[in-house]
Amino acid sequence: MQFPTPLIKGKLIRRYKRFLADVELVDGTVVTAHCTNSGSMKTCLEEGAPVYLTPVNDPKRKTKFTWEMIYINNGWVGINTSIPNLLAYEAVRDGKIEKLKGYTTVKREVKFGDSRFDIFAENESEECFIEVKNVTMKDGDYALFPDAVTTRGRKHLETLIKVKQQGMRAVMLYIIQRMDVNKFAPATGIDPEYAKALKKAYKAGVEIIPVQAEVSPEKIELVRELPFEL
Repeated sequence: MQFPTPLIKGKLIRRYKRFLADVELVDGTVVTAHCTNSGSMKTCLEEGAPVYLTPVNDPKRKTKFTWEMIYINNGWVGINTSIPNLLAYEAVRDGKIEKLKGYTTVKREVKFGDSRFDIFAENESEECFIEVKNVTMKDGDYALFPDAVTTRGRKHLETLIKVKQQGMRAVMLYIIQRMDVNKFAPATGIDPEYAKALKKAYKAGVEIIPVQAEVSPEKIELVRELPFEL
C-alpha cells in the first residue's frame, strides 16, 4: 500500500485524550493530529520521536492531520489502526498471503450473527471469515496483542468459534506494523482473558496468522508470516 499523498514530517510532543496528538512540524509549527489508535500504545510512544502525518482536506474534520507512524527502536512503527484492514483486504484479494490464497470473491465489513468481520472471502469450495487486528506492542522479540483490555476482541474470538462450528473457515489475522520483532503472542500480562479466549479459539479450529509489515513514509508492505506462541 502506497500513500496517495506525501506525508508531513514532525516530532511528537504528546498524545492525549486517546485520539489526539500534538506534533511539531519541521518549520516549527505545532499542529494537532487525529490518533486512530484507541489502545495504550505501550512501547510505541516516545516524546520527541520523529513522526509522519497525512494531511486531511476535509472541512468537517476538526483535526487537519492523521498520525500514521512513529520512529522507535531504529524503525518505523505504523500506528494508524485503519491501515491493517486495507493491507489485509488487498493482500487476500491479490493472493499475497500464502495461507489465504485462492479466493475468487473478497469483501470488507461482512456481518455474521451480531458481529461484523473485517473480511469475508470465498471460492467454489469454502467460505472464510477473517478478523484483522493491528499489532504495535513489543516485548523483547515478541509482538504482543492487545496493549489494553479488549472485551470486543474477545467477542470476535467467540464469534469466530461459531463460524468454525458452522463449517466455515475462521481466521484471526494479526498485522504487525513493526520490524523489530520475530514472534507473536497474546499479551497475557495485560489481558489474560483475551489470551485464554485465543487459546480456546485455536483449539476450536480458528486459525492464527500473524503477518509482519514493513513501514516507511512512502509505503507499508506485508513482508512475512511470523511464528506464534500461545
